[in-house]
Amino acid sequence: MTRFAFAMLFLLMGVQGQAAMPANEQKVEEEIDMRMTSPIAGVNFRMIETNGISMRIAEAGSDGPLVLLVHGWPESWYSWRHQIVALATAGYRVVAPDMRGYGSTTAPASVEDYDIVTIAADLIGLLDALGEEKAVMVGHDWGAIVAWQTVLFHPNRFSALVAMSVPYGGRPERSPMFEWREAYGDNFYYILYHNEPGGVAEAEYDADPRGLLSRLYLSPDSEREPREINDPKAAAGGWIGRLGAAKGLPDWLKEEDLDYVVDEFKHAGFRGGINYYRNFQRNWELTESIGRDTIKIPTLFLAGSEDMVIGHASQERLEGAMSRIAKDLRGVILLPGIGHWVQQEAPGATNEALLEFLKGL
Repeated sequence: MTRFAFAMLFLLMGVQGQAAMPANEQKVEEEIDMRMTSPIAGVNFRMIETNGISMRIAEAGSDGPLVLLVHGWPESWYSWRHQIVALATAGYRVVAPDMRGYGSTTAPASVEDYDIVTIAADLIGLLDALGEEKAVMVGHDWGAIVAWQTVLFHPNRFSALVAMSVPYGGRPERSPMFEWREAYGDNFYYILYHNEPGGVAEAEYDADPRGLLSRLYLSPDSEREPREINDPKAAAGGWIGRLGAAKGLPDWLKEEDLDYVVDEFKHAGFRGGINYYRNFQRNWELTESIGRDTIKIPTLFLAGSEDMVIGHASQERLEGAMSRIAKDLRGVILLPGIGHWVQQEAPGATNEALLEFLKGL
């Protein structure tokens, strides 16, 4: 029984006049109540049943076209905190789910439960549960990977696509896992680390979620302490020690923001999110059927110019790569000086780009 169902059972028993619940059960109910209370004014939480899981969604606005905001790793619905109300105020219905494995959404233990076909089905089930035939898909980081592939698998369910930080130029001839293993060999690379057997990555992150998140949620120019691990070999240790500790939070991230995200991962753990990485090989195999398909709906790409994922690629190069797949590519926007966490680092510019794109549909 899920914690939500557990609490609802005792709530029902209370209505029927049963004895007061024990202190530990009361604590569970209070925790669930807290997790279903949004920290953002104008944003509400509720649980949706989709594709065999319970998914917590944050939503705002009730009329207008649906905009679906899909987060990446290591994030949650909260990474869209600056976009949800802004888009709703502009007249859109906005939904930002905790993806499978994150926050208060169900987190199956099996790696196979996180392949791209399953994740795409989660989102289609969400649209069905919301009574929506179509949505504008917006994804960041892993959410962008999910967005590209979900639109290819289900082209009739989406009216437009915005991908942030992770471009897509089509299915590669070889699995990226082969490429990464050949490129890095015995050296450390976080994606290979996430694929090591025995759950070593989540064990490290679960033991120190603040240590990881405070080192990742930084700007390109953020000052850091010296790294604890300088040996490039993977055998020298995990990832946290390879990331210099922040000398201070960037101006776009408040202490309470970091506290909230840390608490989300203390609750859910990191295994679910890391299981997405463990499906790179399987996803490559599963996407063979759509490998030559193209995206015909209006598409926008947005990233920070200093995002490590795009590796300082120029606007022209990105346009050339993505236009092979996105036949109605309406722009590539690179925000100067901004890093990977684009919608958090530059919320105003991100909202402006989103609204301008949406108005043109």
